Order: sequence, then C-alpha cells, then structure tokens
Amino acid sequence: MAYLFNTIGLIGKYGDPSVEPMITLIGDFLRRAGLRVLLDEATAELIPPRGLEVANRRTLGRLSELAIVVGGDGTLLAAARALVDFQVPIVGVNLGRLGFLADVSPDEIPRGLDEILRGRFREEERSLLHAEVRRGNAVVSQADALNDVVVHKRDVARMVELETFLDGRLLNTYRADGLIISTPTGSTAYALSGGGPLLHPLLEAVVLVPICPHTLTHRPIVVAADAEIEIVVAGHKATHAQVTCDGQISLALETGDRIVIRKKRRKLRLLHPNDHDYFELLRAKLRWGVSPEGTDSNR
Repeated sequence: MAYLFNTIGLIGKYGDPSVEPMITLIGDFLRRAGLRVLLDEATAELIPPRGLEVANRRTLGRLSELAIVVGGDGTLLAAARALVDFQVPIVGVNLGRLGFLADVSPDEIPRGLDEILRGRFREEERSLLHAEVRRGNAVVSQADALNDVVVHKRDVARMVELETFLDGRLLNTYRADGLIISTPTGSTAYALSGGGPLLHPLLEAVVLVPICPHTLTHRPIVVAADAEIEIVVAGHKATHAQVTCDGQISLALETGDRIVIRKKRRKLRLLHPNDHDYFELLRAKLRWGVSPEGTDSNR
C-alpha cells in the first residue's frame, strides 16, 4: 500500500537539543521510505539537518502534506497555531509528561508512523479561538489559541475587575485573579486546574472559568462556540492585566482596551493512531480509579 503523504514537515521541541535522537530516527525512517522531509528551521538550529531540507514555518506549512511534531503538548500547541491556516494535518510524538495532544509514544516509532503514513489513523478537527485587543476602532494585537485565552493580573497582588459580555449582552462582572476562556481541547489544561469541567474535544462549546473569584458563586459556565465574547478591564487597572494565549503568547493592555474572542474559522486537523481512545487517555492521564498507593481501586 502506497503512502498517503509524500512531503512531511518535521518539528522538534523549541530550544531542546535532547530531541535529536528522535528527530534523527524519524528523519532517517522517512528518507528511507522515499519521502521528502522538511525540517523546521528552529529545530535545525540545534540539530544537524543530516541531509534534510530546512524550511521556515511558513514554507513548511505551505508545502507539507503532514507535520510530525516531536515534543510535548506545548510544542504541538505552537505548531498548531502556526500551521492551522495551511490545513496541514498534525501528528504528535510525545516526549513530554502528560500528552493529551501528542499521543504517539516513542516506543511506537517507526511502526506507528508507518501506519499513519499509510492512512490508518483517526482524524479529529479541533476548534481554536482568535483573540483581538481593540483600542478604539483599531486592532492593536491579536493571536490564536488552541487551548485557552486568559485575561489575568500581571505583576500585582490585587484582583482585576472584568466586565464580560456575550454577544453584546452583559454576562457578568468578575472580580477575580483572571478569567480563562477555554476550548474543549483546553478543558484538560489550565481550565481544569481552575475548577472547570471536562469537555469532549469535539464539542462546539467554550467554557469560561474565573480564577480565584472574590464571589464564590461565580462558577464556570459553558457557552456556544459561535458566541462573541468581549471583556473590558474595568476602571484604570488595565495596565495591571494582560492577555495570554496558550500560555505562550502575551498581549499587553491599556486602559480602555477591549478583548474580543471568537471561534477561529479554520480548525486544526489532528491525527491519532487507529486505537486512540479519548476516555482511556483521560483514565490514564488523570489516574481515574487508581488509589493513592498506586493500586487499582477496582480490584
């Protein structure tokens, strides 16, 4: 059976030369299979290309039919934001700890990749958020997020006051350390540690989770994915707050700025091995059914 993908983008964890053995293993396997491999230029700065073509992220997105991301979920988050507009499917090789997104384990290489290259995989479409900081009528900064957009205090111990609107109507004014606006994909990340619910990743929904709210009745709320969320930092405290996307991109705020968050039009194409089971992943990663002593409580 012929391979389904012929040009492969290869991305390693940023700034981490320890991924070299896995990058080398995958690169050699793909080349032996007669496939064209484009090594991300940031990865090539740390790891010798060893005969692989080197490409910047934009060229990699434009030419690749598949992107293989080696690292943890943080590496995959960055790759997803960069490649989503090119509609390149992504598969993650997990060298991190949790791995809700990057779920191909190193011991499945190269067999697991060979299966995916031959079309034996499960594909999911994951929603992203697009956040804009608006100053008057101008958009002064913007970014995408696969996990979450967080409006939070910056470097002071005080709470911020966040006037939050849903499709133009006031939802709530939160006095809190911040507010997490999360996709279903991000519901297992910061939103979960903030007390938010788990959302199945294919749901068309967004969850808003206040961070340490002053009023204990301010609970997480799930809203429609197509809703427009607008947040204004009340008073003159906007300079004490900032917007963070996926924990990796920060957008500064000034007094009077508005943060507008919508679902991004394009979705991430995420590939999993054929035996991928989301609920099995939850049980394993969140240690459901395991006692503190490490024994199975069902036995």
